[in-house]
Amino acid sequence: MSKILITGGAGFIGSNFVHYWVKKYSGDEIVVLDKLTYAGNLANLEAVKDNITFIKGDICNAEVVSKAMSGVDTVVHFAAESHVDRSIIGPEEFVRTNVLGTQVLLEAAKKNQVRHFHHVSTDEVFGQIALDSAEKWTENSPYLPRSPYSASKAGSDHLVRAYFSTYGLPITITNCSNNFGPYHFPEKFIPLAITNLLEGKKIPVYTPGNQVRDWLYVQDHCSAIDLVLKKGKPGETYLVGADHKEYTNLEVAKMIIKLMGFGEEMLEIVGDRPGHDVKYAINSGKIRTELGWKPEHDFEDYLNQTIEWYKNNSLWWQNVKSGDYQKYYEQNYSAK
Repeated sequence: MSKILITGGAGFIGSNFVHYWVKKYSGDEIVVLDKLTYAGNLANLEAVKDNITFIKGDICNAEVVSKAMSGVDTVVHFAAESHVDRSIIGPEEFVRTNVLGTQVLLEAAKKNQVRHFHHVSTDEVFGQIALDSAEKWTENSPYLPRSPYSASKAGSDHLVRAYFSTYGLPITITNCSNNFGPYHFPEKFIPLAITNLLEGKKIPVYTPGNQVRDWLYVQDHCSAIDLVLKKGKPGETYLVGADHKEYTNLEVAKMIIKLMGFGEEMLEIVGDRPGHDVKYAINSGKIRTELGWKPEHDFEDYLNQTIEWYKNNSLWWQNVKSGDYQKYYEQNYSAK
């Protein structure tokens, strides 16, 4: 039996990882630390609440972090401000949480002699790839972040590596492509599209709709992190992507419309956001070759399953899509 701390465990990927860990390692002691900001939702953990210890707190608060870290063997660090659009509106909170918060966690992990600190990051730290390029990012690709969000995540990645080089803290990092699946906050593209259609609203697509992404089902991401925790080499970084056909945002929107039985009149092209990256693509050969990981979930099949999840969990997303979220929605997705 070991004790694991999962930061940001009430968020989208974090809560899926908590569910994954409870199911696979029921004997472990699981501590979840989450500030419960707009994207953190205790309803995500309702089914496993009796299997975890939950601490509401800010990763920037050293006292809270020290308490949460007590006796912990392994840290899996998901907690982050993660939405590019929000980072454009208010970059300060992204720097505070993603950079300072990560440093506070690293310092506590060092003091507590944690055996493994795993940092969950994004492929967006590498910037963008030209639409006509066949390039895919590897662990050796240079960092060229283009938004306050990706810049703050790049900063956190560098801090994590610095704690390995300077203090010998046993760390690993994963940089993943875009995730999708249950509990995905409906400001992000796929759940926004699904829930809008369920409400009889159109899907907003940033012009011109040709932005390309590699979509990773969240359970495949969880299994990759699990393998890194078991087999990953301290100090190493592993890129995690689905490695299937990349899709444009317009293609994904049209797939969702078709799967849900609507016509293309439900598409709405809106003004683009500043500095919008045109293409992301990951080469996950290292984690496949060295650790034996591979994605198990086909994009189109699990896009349909994700749609079904939102249909069957209407109370969850209706509670989320209210209040301040609506003000934010109007600010960012009104036709321009």
